[in-house]
Formats: sequence, structure tokens, C-alpha cells
Amino acid sequence: MTSLRTRLLLLWLALALCGAPVLSAKPLPRAAPEAVGLSGPRLDRLTEAMQAYVDDGRLAGVVVLVARRGRVAYLRSFGRRDIESRSPMADDSIFRIASQTKAIISTGVMVLQEEGRLLISDPVGRYLPEFARTQVAVATDGGGYEVVDARGRITIRQLLTHTSGVSYGNGPASDRWESAGIQGWYFADREEPVRDTIARIATLPFDAHPGEQWIYGYSIDILGALIEAVSGQPLDEFLRTRILEPLGMEDTHFYLPFDKRDRLATVYSATNDGLERAPTPGHMVGQGAYVDGPRTSFSGGAGLLSTATDYARFLQMMLNGGELEGTRLLSRKTVELMTTNHLTDQPFRAGQGFGLGFAIVEDVGARGLPGSKGEYGWGGAYHSTYWVDPVEELVVVYLTQLIPAGGLDDQGRLRALIYQAIED
Repeated sequence: MTSLRTRLLLLWLALALCGAPVLSAKPLPRAAPEAVGLSGPRLDRLTEAMQAYVDDGRLAGVVVLVARRGRVAYLRSFGRRDIESRSPMADDSIFRIASQTKAIISTGVMVLQEEGRLLISDPVGRYLPEFARTQVAVATDGGGYEVVDARGRITIRQLLTHTSGVSYGNGPASDRWESAGIQGWYFADREEPVRDTIARIATLPFDAHPGEQWIYGYSIDILGALIEAVSGQPLDEFLRTRILEPLGMEDTHFYLPFDKRDRLATVYSATNDGLERAPTPGHMVGQGAYVDGPRTSFSGGAGLLSTATDYARFLQMMLNGGELEGTRLLSRKTVELMTTNHLTDQPFRAGQGFGLGFAIVEDVGARGLPGSKGEYGWGGAYHSTYWVDPVEELVVVYLTQLIPAGGLDDQGRLRALIYQAIED
């Protein structure tokens, strides 16, 4: 028979465990710049440049993270998270990352391929029957268009590479997309589940036949719906359990937990008179519905919120060949496939191709920017960007909230000032 003392001890342990704090994930390890082959004094030039953008009123605030050889050598926040309240930007401020969501969704598709649940060569209609047969709007003389049957079936790989022919509803049949209430990439204010939205998209004419052109649009949102169909989980749950929690990305969400709302950066717009708090007339996004919206629609193409340190963990996993801190998310060969150019004769950008979720640098000279062959990355509508340079073992995350950006040259200067700081 258990003694009273033992029972009291067990009760105390149970209460202690119930009240124990949840251990948060560690950030990537830090290092002095010189310990990873960067020059501290030369990185000061980056600090001066970013501060100047804030002081001149061209940026409200920004967070810059530079990691090399698996360690963070530079993490700085500048300016204000919110100008009106004078709240300072912080290293852990939360941002709308828009199309940076796409790489995470693409990774989810590759996780399912590794589990044998699908092949990226499969037709999308195998999992989303509404895509078994699709149509294309072909422009005609005089500004009209005719609708014809697509010459082939859209594959998962074509969605991953943006060669599916699916735009954001801004092609020849834009009138039909507008009538269906589906234009622009923003989903957070929708009260219908994303599977329903994607089913309606399947009924509309696309802009090109599958495989023929690189067209930016709803391809990755379709993949979000496909992940739900294949996994049997809502997209937010799948990402949380299969990618975000395993990688320790505790501040990455589709909709912000209420206790984190004070960390969300405010969106501004560049105008002729300086920065203006969004929404600006004529621009659709504004502050968004990420806190007070219906919390129903999970946009695989543009829906996530995150921090610089969270997103760096995801990118470091990719740079490590699919593994981070003992957790393997993908195999090395899958990462190689994702970061290889898959385009053939589809026009894209000078010196670049496109892989399974990322733009890929093929020719540094043709692109005309500092970097390396094999570098991969992308960005988001709120003027954020990121890239991974495997040659230099470099991860860069740049987060701000500015739409439209008004031709600002900060991203080019960011790139130049990071690469000039490499000294080994």
C-alpha cells in the first residue's frame, strides 16, 4: 500500500509537471563575425545603411539576420515596429511574410513524397478531382479571348515550378476571375475554407497550357489544398506538426495568437510624401485580418506570419541538406532536387532558373548581382526577402512591412554590403 508521504510526493510531481513552463526552441547559435569569416567593421557599413533608411523616413523598421556556417553573425533591428505608438522594432518582431510561405508549403509537398504519399509527377486531379480537366483563356485579336480545353493535365511539379499556367486572375479572362471574387493573393479575410476557394479556381480559365510558361499565381495555394487532401489534416495542423514544431519555429503562424499581437509589425506604404500607414487608397492589403479576421482560410501561397530567427531556422535546415539540430525533415537528395533549376525553355529572369519553391542562380554575371551559382531564395509582397548561398554557407533573412515600396533600393544595397563583408 502506498504511503501517505509517497502519495503526496507523486501529487506534488504531477502538479509541478502540469505547471512546468514549455521549453522554447533555441535560436541558431551566435558567433562573432570574424569567427565565421566575416568582417565586423565591414558589417558596420550595413548597420549604417539600414539606419539611414530609417532616419530618412524611407523604412519604418526592419530586421536583418545574417548567418554563416550555421551561426548567426549579425542580427539587428532598426526603427519602429509601429511609428504612431513609437514602439521600437525588436529582433523577435513578427512579420507578414506573404510569398515566403511558398517555400514552406513546397517543403510540405516534398515531405509527402518522401513518405510515399504522392509523386510530384502525379496529375493534381488525382488528389483534387476538380483539376482533372482544366481550361485556358487564349487572347484573340481585338482584346477578347476564347476558352479552350487545356492541352494536358496539370502536375504537382508544374505547380511547384509555377509552370501550371495558373495566374492570380490577371490574365485574358480576368473578368471571369473578378466575377468569381478571386483576384489578388490575399486570403486572410475569407470566411470559406481554402479547399472551397481552390475548387472555385479550378472552374476558371487559366492563362497558359500546362508546362508552357512560367506564370506567378495561385499554384502554391492549390498545393496547400492538395496537402490537406493527401494528409487528411487541415493545412495549419499539417505545417505545425510536420515542419514548424520539428524545426522549433514557435513564432510562425497563419493567424497570430492573441498574446503575440503586440509583436506584429505595422504595414506602411511608400508615397510621394513619405511613409503612410496602410491601407492606402488603391492598395488591397492594409494591416490584414491576421489577428481579428475569421481565422478560416489557410493560404499556402501567402498566408504565414513569422520572425527572422524562425525563418532562418527553416533556411538553415535547407542549407544543411534537410536536417537541423538532429531533426531530419528531408533527405539530402530531396533538397538537391528542390534547389536545382527545373525550367527548360520557359522564359524567367536573366541568369536564374526556378526549382521546387525557389529561384535558382544559374549565372552570376547574367544576373548582375553579388552572389554565387546555386544560390536560392525568394521574397514576399511586403518587401521582405531571403536567400541561401551554399557556396558561402550563408543564410540571409530581411524582413520589413512596406507595400508598395516605391522603387526602394534597400535590397540591392543589403546584398552588396553583406558580400563585401566576407573576408576569408
